[in-house]
Amino acid sequence: MEATLFTFPTSKPPSPSPLSSCQALTLKTHFRNPLRQSFQIPTSRRPPPPRTAGIRAAISRTKKEETVDTVKQQLQDCYLLAGIKYQGLTVQQFRELRTSLPDTSKLIVAKNTLVLKAIEGTQWESLKPCMKGMNAWLFVHTEEIPAAIKPYRNFQKEKKVENDFSGAVFEGKYYAPEDFKDLETMPTRAEVYAKLLGAFKGPGTAVVGVIQAPGRDLVMLLKAYVKKLEEEGGQ
Repeated sequence: MEATLFTFPTSKPPSPSPLSSCQALTLKTHFRNPLRQSFQIPTSRRPPPPRTAGIRAAISRTKKEETVDTVKQQLQDCYLLAGIKYQGLTVQQFRELRTSLPDTSKLIVAKNTLVLKAIEGTQWESLKPCMKGMNAWLFVHTEEIPAAIKPYRNFQKEKKVENDFSGAVFEGKYYAPEDFKDLETMPTRAEVYAKLLGAFKGPGTAVVGVIQAPGRDLVMLLKAYVKKLEEEGGQ
């Protein structure tokens, strides 16, 4: 009897090849959840405000305060404050105007609002009507008012400019541009001395005439006389 031997092959699960495992890792690593990505809210931050804006505001505020202080300093021992319309004047013309002024006068360019702040609550507050447009401010530190105004009149004629005074305050009274003739024809100190001394040396009627003069002229005469007596007493 012939026997037949049957052999059955052993079946074992094949071991994973290195290539297949790498592919599995690659797929797992690069897989992204589309839902997670769609619901991701981007975070946005506002850029901080530039520091230069605050610095500029501080500098501007400091300059304004310095201008107000300068105006207040000029008001000390000031006899007349006048506004001059300077719109249209060139830089060169403005320099020449400043050069033509005597040492007893000071010309400053400042905004109306700053000047108004400086004169608030003082006798110069009556200058409000001329707080319009572009003004340069003339501070006169002498009683010789006509001599202080004359340089600008000469400048107007020489340069043929139409820029006029916008107004002025003298002894607390406001003078409009059309009233400047009263300021420009005021007697000088020498004229006041001569008139006062002549009145006292002359007959009584002359003294009465001086006393009956307008109040402003009389005050100036008395001031001049008192000052003259003080100067003579100090010699």
